[in-house]
Amino acid sequence: MKKQRQAYTYALLTVICWSTIGSVFKLSLRYLDFLTLLLFASFVAVLVLFIVLLLQGKLNLLKKIKKEDLLNSAFLGLLNPFLYYVVLLKAYELLPAQEAGTLNYIWPLVLVLLSIPMLRQKITGWSIMAILVSFFGIILISTHGQLLTLRFSSPVGVLLAISSAIFWALYWIFNMKDRREEVSKLFLNFCFGFLYIFLTIAILRLLGLNWSRNPLLPWQGIVGSVYLGIFEMGITFILWMMALKLSFTTAKVSNLIYLSPFGSLIMIHFLVGEVILLSTVIGLVFIIGGIIIQQYLKS
Repeated sequence: MKKQRQAYTYALLTVICWSTIGSVFKLSLRYLDFLTLLLFASFVAVLVLFIVLLLQGKLNLLKKIKKEDLLNSAFLGLLNPFLYYVVLLKAYELLPAQEAGTLNYIWPLVLVLLSIPMLRQKITGWSIMAILVSFFGIILISTHGQLLTLRFSSPVGVLLAISSAIFWALYWIFNMKDRREEVSKLFLNFCFGFLYIFLTIAILRLLGLNWSRNPLLPWQGIVGSVYLGIFEMGITFILWMMALKLSFTTAKVSNLIYLSPFGSLIMIHFLVGEVILLSTVIGLVFIIGGIIIQQYLKS
């Protein structure tokens, strides 16, 4: 019973952290462009994960790295943090936080679709219904409830937010196939991801492209990137792993994740100042409903 209470504590801390991320994304992007924000955040994440490895006494695992491990991390780091966060942060630049964050939450359904060709899994009638229910939620959010006109607030932003879910689902599939220890693997992934981001910025500078709208690096943006590096990319993953490990069953803590997007909307309203649209809330209910149908009625 004590372990289960600890599991709930870690899971709730994770939910609280994740609930703040959409607001921090949007606030930080007021001061830094998405590439600079990601550069600093991923660097902080690398430092945090290194410290975790040090405290856990797992640094020796880095000495046993094989060429295959490096190649796997190079690929996984390309998916996450590089492609996933580049696309997601650009979506946050183009869309209200309530839209970008909620649309990104469709990744469990994208995972189902990708598992058909990649993992050769069969799709059931319940899965099809789940996808249709969540798809209706996507349309509702993207059109601000104007279903008959189908006018999207930002078609590019919507496409990017959905694409971020695709990159995350791809990362999830390939990460499941990689049996290495999780923290050391994540550390190497982020090392490669940081390298990709650094090289991207360096190449853009060499080409003389004007990609940074504020070269002065305001402290507000730096604080935001540090927060994201710690609580979005760093220790939150560790907290969630501990919750799953201590829980009697994964279902006991996994269901708490559904609190995160609703908590995020509350944070976005009070911290960012966005008026939360009824269409966003209803659309989110449909998206969550589709995920629940898929998870509990999939057989």
